[in-house]
Amino acid sequence: MKLKITFIIALIFIGFTNAQTKVGTVNSELIISKMPQMKGVLQRVENYGKKLDSSFQIKAKEYKAKVDSFKAEEKIMTEDDKKTRFQELRTLEQEMGKFRQNGSAMMQIQKEQSLRPLYKKLSEVITEVAKANGYTQILTTTGNEFGYIDERFDITQLVLDKLGIKE
Repeated sequence: MKLKITFIIALIFIGFTNAQTKVGTVNSELIISKMPQMKGVLQRVENYGKKLDSSFQIKAKEYKAKVDSFKAEEKIMTEDDKKTRFQELRTLEQEMGKFRQNGSAMMQIQKEQSLRPLYKKLSEVITEVAKANGYTQILTTTGNEFGYIDERFDITQLVLDKLGIKE
């Protein structure tokens, strides 16, 4: 008898605990991609990439000119001059490699900095929508895999509506 009463109390407690939690999901990447500010972000990142590319092209032209000069003058150079010029070319080659690596990292940083205000705004709207609809937790579906998601708790559309974005 005591076991049945304990079991019933446990079931009531579990039901009470579950009633206090409301979990929702949101596709934040979908929302970010549809935000009107995203066009400006993509344009800024593209322009930054063009600047980096033009700087790299200048270095590439300088390198090519030095290689051509080396080839043209190689036959009349002393061994010490050849070694010195060859070392200059190798140093310039290494600088170009570092520039490429740094350029990729700088592009990523530029993109993240440009997206930060959009994610901040999205976070604020998600918080507002979640509180207004009584959610205790919102999980992002992007990059995560779920075995089951009840579509009734996906607030993606509510956030899109709140931001005034039409699908």
